[in-house]
Amino acid sequence: MGIRRGFVTQVGMGYEEAFGHAGEFDLDFVELMMDGAHERSRLDAEAVRESAAENDIDLAVHLPFALDIASPFEHVREGALRELLAAIETAADCGAEKGVVHASTSAWSPAWEHADLHDHLIDSVRELDEFADEHDFEICVENVPGDFFPSESFPRLFDETGANMTFDTGHARMNGMDSKEMTDFLATHGERVSHLHLNDTRRPADEHLPFGAGTLDFGAVLEPVQQNWTGTLSIETFTLDWGYIETSVERLDALL
Repeated sequence: MGIRRGFVTQVGMGYEEAFGHAGEFDLDFVELMMDGAHERSRLDAEAVRESAAENDIDLAVHLPFALDIASPFEHVREGALRELLAAIETAADCGAEKGVVHASTSAWSPAWEHADLHDHLIDSVRELDEFADEHDFEICVENVPGDFFPSESFPRLFDETGANMTFDTGHARMNGMDSKEMTDFLATHGERVSHLHLNDTRRPADEHLPFGAGTLDFGAVLEPVQQNWTGTLSIETFTLDWGYIETSVERLDALL
């Protein structure tokens, strides 16, 4: 199947519009953000599936933000898990093949040791992954900015769960990785990195620039996944201007 390319929807993008533009840009999929207007209870799964099929577009999703699956508080953690399990079920009904979930927590850092919170995260990811498998769906755990669970911690997740990873380039840079370190990480762990967020930036900040507008060396970063890798690449640009998405696709295709 090879590498497939798509983009992440932003607040203000309707899914029908996104599928239509993805078809125009000859992309393979759309990563639908399941938050706000596209939160699971607001989605008509049959309509989403039909719209994707009409545009010959595959579907991935970004599962809801700010659900604390590593919380030290049992009821918070269980509530977050229930919501994500329900979102996975809806995503699968929509025809999505994979979904991104954040490896993060909002626990008050002075009071809690990361090691204990990591245990909660691993347990939650294991439960999500097992549920996803039952629905022919894949969860991909994303590296997020901060020191709670940076990219360097993911080998533990690989060892202790069956979940794969979403590697976000901008987040990796915020956590101190340069382009060579990103390349080395993907060369070492590429078999467990199923999905990439191509988040371009000029500095260690979550800028989400159009692809190629920042200073990341994507030629080097993507080299380990150029051959014999069958994952997905999502352009993640904070814009509602379809021209920037189109330009990003053209730059990515020229690089690939």
